[in-house]
Amino acid sequence: MGTANLHFDALQPAWQNFRQRFGNAPRSANGCAHVETLWNRWIRRAVRVLLNGSEYCVGECIEQAVVEAILAAPSLQRHRSPSHRVPLGLMLLSRQQITAEQLRSAIAAQRTAGSGKLGEWLLSLGYVEQHQITAALARQWSCPVLRGISALDAGRRVPPIPVALMRSCAMIPVGYVESSATLHIAFADAIDYPVLYAIEKMAGCHTEACMALPELVQCRLQEVSERHTENEVVFECGMDIGDFARTVRSYCDRLEPTEVRVTAGGRYSWIRLLWKHRPPVDLLARLPESENASLTK
Repeated sequence: MGTANLHFDALQPAWQNFRQRFGNAPRSANGCAHVETLWNRWIRRAVRVLLNGSEYCVGECIEQAVVEAILAAPSLQRHRSPSHRVPLGLMLLSRQQITAEQLRSAIAAQRTAGSGKLGEWLLSLGYVEQHQITAALARQWSCPVLRGISALDAGRRVPPIPVALMRSCAMIPVGYVESSATLHIAFADAIDYPVLYAIEKMAGCHTEACMALPELVQCRLQEVSERHTENEVVFECGMDIGDFARTVRSYCDRLEPTEVRVTAGGRYSWIRLLWKHRPPVDLLARLPESENASLTK
């Protein structure tokens, strides 16, 4: 009876090819290797989450993906009014709501104090009223003015926006048109377009901005704060990106969302955890100033 000699060396290339296709494949742009390979899908049964159109398993993979998404997010710095806009003082002067002497006086007071906005000084000196400042700001930003408290009642059924973000930008939702998925947002000071873009990304809607009297905005913010839920978690301690990503990973591991969205809004890095049949959970972190600066270069 003959003896069969097994040549394992001949099987090694086939085995390596099998592992490369179904085992430890490197991470690609479509997600992590644990999700992409059929071998790991069957063996690990990993909990998967969608981020930026790609699937990641909940673990080190989603943690690293969150870090990369935060670094790729838009600037955390507040949007500044473009230089081509007509200055507030000149706009009020052209409409004869202040005199040239009053404008010079307010500018001098602002320079002496070294702080404060021109509109605030014009108000404190009694040269204008708040509704005149709000109307001038609306003309600066080419948007309408929201008038009256009754108009704010339309803002009760709107996509959720974190209260901390609304406070930091002095803004409130004032209406939502379901047929066009358009969310109307009123600002008390300056329109922050990067924040509007962040809201559109998180809520999956279109935004339209308007101006409103500061007292109306503050009144609505107080009402919204009283209805604050546990679906918003804010970290004001200035944690770094790595710590925030580990925190997001912990929430994903515990809550098992189907999707994670990452953006920047106002002074915060904003993470939203999504499910199909439950309200989203928002995680916001104020990153250290050094990291904010590195993200804006």
